[in-house]
Amino acid sequence: MVDVDKGARIVMAVSNDLLTDQRVMRHVAVLREAGYEVETVCRTDLPVRWQKGWRFYAAFNWRLWREIKGERLKVKGERVIVWANDTDTLLGCWLAAHGRCKLVMDAHELFPEVPEIQEKPLVKWVWRTIEKWLMPKCDALITVCQSIADYYREKLGVQMTVVRNLSSYELGVRSYELGVMSYELGDNVLLYAGKVNVGRGVDWAIDALEWLPECRLIVAGDGDLLEEMKAYAAQKAWSDRVEFTGRLLPEAMTALAAKADVGLVMLEDKGLSYHFALPNRVGTFVQAGVPMVVSDLPEMARVVRTFGVGAVMERQGTLGLVDAVKAVLARNWKDDDFAAAREDMDWNKEKQKLIDLCYTICC
Repeated sequence: MVDVDKGARIVMAVSNDLLTDQRVMRHVAVLREAGYEVETVCRTDLPVRWQKGWRFYAAFNWRLWREIKGERLKVKGERVIVWANDTDTLLGCWLAAHGRCKLVMDAHELFPEVPEIQEKPLVKWVWRTIEKWLMPKCDALITVCQSIADYYREKLGVQMTVVRNLSSYELGVRSYELGVMSYELGDNVLLYAGKVNVGRGVDWAIDALEWLPECRLIVAGDGDLLEEMKAYAAQKAWSDRVEFTGRLLPEAMTALAAKADVGLVMLEDKGLSYHFALPNRVGTFVQAGVPMVVSDLPEMARVVRTFGVGAVMERQGTLGLVDAVKAVLARNWKDDDFAAAREDMDWNKEKQKLIDLCYTICC
């Protein structure tokens, strides 16, 4: 831990709901603990007329610029860092920070490569142009895994600090009362935790229950396809074995993970953002001692294959998922099976990178 002058302040921006963004919440907690004054600006702080699409991003970045420049940077002589979480806040943060203070960007994913915009070449070009223009101008760049850091180094010639998406919560809290779980003792609980969006394999998991009669599925999270997936599940003869919790706070998600028998981390290989993803829930399941089924994509498959903490789907789709779940359930898992992975995926090691990076910038 390093000493930080009391004048050092961080203004952290994110375009979504801060309360359910576990990565941002972890970073805020760590930096406050290290002695920084950390302020946050999220979509609930800056409501705009539009809730999605280019109008939302344009309006949000405009308000972000005005808010940070006008209200957050008033005190002269302070050392301030403006912190953009993802490409969709970078323009507003750069406009506010330009010529006034330091700028950090944390790329949670390859934003121009998310599946939702792969068929929208103009939108993709806009995000790529913003990254090409502004990422080299940042005083520091952070991302979630080495694959994404390598991608940006090759494309833009920038160096990024890798701070992996690992859980910071104590995961042994199995007594947490959730009030959302109706499974009977003896059922094998499959848990999908995360966004219910395109390419996340929630439909695979619903269909898989036809071949897994001893299993129940819990889908914890919300997203663009939540209502569609609810309707899809309701049509199945096994709909009573599918439960949707909606969005949960991190503490509740942590407790729910500890109760699961198999964690599901599926992504279709749609765009480089998913291809290189290392979702937060990989670390959550490791710390909880829950074996995983993951897609055969570089970062998440490396964790499972290196440390033997689950099974990798040999093929995409429902039947590939069924085979992998059966392989996991066939093994008698012990807590010691996760020891090596826990040691590697230790948030205490990752958070020191954040502290060191901010200290370097302030100096």
